[in-house]
Amino acid sequence: MTRAAVSAAAATACLAFATPAWASSTIPLHESQKGSTAAGFQTQDCDDERFDDLAANQDGWHFVLPGKDGGNFETLTLTFNDGTNDVEIKVPDATDAYPDYFYSTGGQSPRTIHAYVFTPAGWTLVDGSATISGEDEFFNLSHTCPGTPSSQSPSPSPSPSSSESPTPSASPSASVSPSTSESPSTSESPTGGTSVTPSSSVGGGTEGGLPLTGVAATSIALTGLVLIGGGVVLMTLRRRRDKITFTS
Repeated sequence: MTRAAVSAAAATACLAFATPAWASSTIPLHESQKGSTAAGFQTQDCDDERFDDLAANQDGWHFVLPGKDGGNFETLTLTFNDGTNDVEIKVPDATDAYPDYFYSTGGQSPRTIHAYVFTPAGWTLVDGSATISGEDEFFNLSHTCPGTPSSQSPSPSPSPSSSESPTPSASPSASVSPSTSESPSTSESPTGGTSVTPSSSVGGGTEGGLPLTGVAATSIALTGLVLIGGGVVLMTLRRRRDKITFTS
């Protein structure tokens, strides 16, 4: 009986000391790493072999537990913003919407302290929490591998549409400027100018002084002839009158 009691007490004591190591706890993402983007994170390492399956339009994220005695990752909950909405991702993801996995260290006592997540490129890490076996203060974002957002691929495609500049470059239509440059029609001004000079030379224009002078000389000459003729007639009549003698 004594031996049985001692054995039971020893087993209970062992379980009591072991229980804290088996308990799970929830820890947050390090505060300084909230709001990070893969492209803007200070540590980037695309040579990480666990990013080998990363697509060109995906960002790779590597999270790690910092403590040596903090236990293992059990679950990981991350919140990202896709530019419009917040998206929550759980690791492991039962829907397999985003590639992810836990990675364990080697050695005699392996620990699952690494977690990898692939998201569409350009997302922002807003917040995160992890359930671990054991206790720790926080977990870290170790490094990233940025991809190219697929939204940028259509952006070059508008450049062909912007190549519609040929159509707005209605420089052909602007070449109607020759038509608008009705300088030929305005060149009728020379024709009008030449028409003015002959009309003035004919005397029907403003320089009609010469024709008027000719007409005045003719009328004066005729008037003079009439006066001379009248004078001759008067002198003849007077001479005849002077030749008449009266006799009684």
